[in-house]
Amino acid sequence: MAGKKDLTAAVISGTGMGKGEVETVVEATLDAIQDMLVAGERLSLPGFGTFSVSERSARTGRNPATGATIEIPAKKVAKFKPAKALADAVNN
Repeated sequence: MAGKKDLTAAVISGTGMGKGEVETVVEATLDAIQDMLVAGERLSLPGFGTFSVSERSARTGRNPATGATIEIPAKKVAKFKPAKALADAVNN
């Protein structure tokens, strides 16, 4: 599984920028995406995809170990929907 280090290395390779600069840009980009989602905004990157926040309502679940009924609280979740170009690239 690739991580932030792999992303940073790929950007360095693709741009020729210095490691420190790229680390700063990658970190700032990820922070900006997080800040937008926390604020409830959608972020659309044409050709890549759309980040958004969705709300899951509270529901009743079951503990698989004991079979006991439990209440699962409502929460917000981050979602990503890939653009057609990205989906096509992954599938080819």
